[in-house]
Amino acid sequence: MTVLIVSGTDTGIGKTVFAAGLAGALGACYWKPIQAGVDPEGDKETVAALSGLPPERILPEAYRLTTPASPHLAARIDGVQISLDRLALPRVDGPLVVEGAGGLMVPISETLMMIDLFARWGQPVVLCARTELGTINHSLLSIEALRARGVPIAGIAFIGAPHAENERIIPQLAGAASLGRLPLLDPLDSATLATAFATHIRLS
Repeated sequence: MTVLIVSGTDTGIGKTVFAAGLAGALGACYWKPIQAGVDPEGDKETVAALSGLPPERILPEAYRLTTPASPHLAARIDGVQISLDRLALPRVDGPLVVEGAGGLMVPISETLMMIDLFARWGQPVVLCARTELGTINHSLLSIEALRARGVPIAGIAFIGAPHAENERIIPQLAGAASLGRLPLLDPLDSATLATAFATHIRLS
């Protein structure tokens, strides 16, 4: 089973759209283990609408929390205790795309961060990074954090308007592959995402 984890340097960066494009391009199953905030919908519903995948390839979350907050806080407010036993990677036929919650260092409990879960799984991470000002610092710190925990890095995927220098210097300084840049799409739907992904993202 091939597993790719999609994370980001920050929340709201566009990693759900990227995960939808990736899962659709690979014909993969999609899994968001912890969803925090479901108003008006969760990331699973967004991926279902954008990926073009059949419903059976969109897996249910291990935890679907109603409060839009860091998972550790959302779980506390919702009266839920997050257990590692429920966060084991599901076994599926074919590839599996897993989307993390927020950024790498987001706490999912009082003692565990998202990146610790990635280290436990030992599967490669695609790091989604903005192209905007500030992305160099955020991206390089994220890469260092992944390497410090021995997490494999599949590559960096940029999201946003073109910025040639940021897209050049970050992979060079990080010693990591660039997977390309996913532009902001308007309109954003399954057809435009599939076309943009095939045009701009290097899956090889």
